[in-house]
Amino acid sequence: MSEKYGIEIPGNPVAQPRHRVSARGGFARTYLPKKHPVHEYKRRVAEYTQDWPVFAGPVNVFIEVAFPMPQSWSRKKQQAMREAWHTQKPDADNVAKAILDALKDHWKDDAQVARLTVDKRWTDCEQGHTWLEILELT
Repeated sequence: MSEKYGIEIPGNPVAQPRHRVSARGGFARTYLPKKHPVHEYKRRVAEYTQDWPVFAGPVNVFIEVAFPMPQSWSRKKQQAMREAWHTQKPDADNVAKAILDALKDHWKDDAQVARLTVDKRWTDCEQGHTWLEILELT
């Protein structure tokens, strides 16, 4: 039977942004700004999962990200939206991309992800979090 790995990673989830393009010396190059928060988010995901093994076969990845509600919302709206689906930016696929990229040391290629589920929810906590589970499929 395959072992399941799961962990909660504190901090607001961050989506993988599109690379920017610039031209230098007549050549185009793509880059991500060094100060973009996705770098810190990926570092945190990698740090929290550093003890996980390298998965050899196909895996099932479950991701749940929780975003803090805006302080500008009324108490009534915050109460109504507690644990509700988050249907705003960032897109679920871009958040998953950042997480899968951060897990690069745990598989040969993220093409091994045979099943991927991403849930986005609101939380009434001051800070968001990411719940990550990986199960190697047999």
